[in-house]
Amino acid sequence: MIDEFSPEEAEARKKAVFDSMSPRRQKHILNKIGYDKWNPFEEPKDPIDIRKDKTRRTTQMLVRDFLQTRSTEGYSNAYGRGVLEMALGLVNEDERFMGMYEFASWYRDLLKKEGKE
Repeated sequence: MIDEFSPEEAEARKKAVFDSMSPRRQKHILNKIGYDKWNPFEEPKDPIDIRKDKTRRTTQMLVRDFLQTRSTEGYSNAYGRGVLEMALGLVNEDERFMGMYEFASWYRDLLKKEGKE
C-alpha cells in the first residue's frame, strides 16, 4: 500500500499514524523496533502453523473429502461432529485419537477376518 506513494508522502503518512498512537505505544515502537524500521503498512503475515496430516491435508480438507464419500442422508450432525473431532485429533497427533484410530482399524480387520463385515 505504501509503495503507491512518493517517499515524502509515505513518510508523512507514517508520521501521521505514529502521532495518532498513544504515548505508550509510541514508546514501545521507539524502544523495541525503532522508528526507522517500523512499518505500519506492512502486509499481515500468513499463519505460521497451518496443521496438516501426513497426506499434507488440513483438518478441514480431510473432513470435507471424507464426508463427500457419504450420502447426506447417511449421516447426522453427531456423525459429522465425530468426524471433525477425529480429524482434529489425528492431525494434532493426540494419543487419545491415535488409540481410537488404531482400535477402529484393528476392529475392522477383525470383522473382515471373521467374515462379519
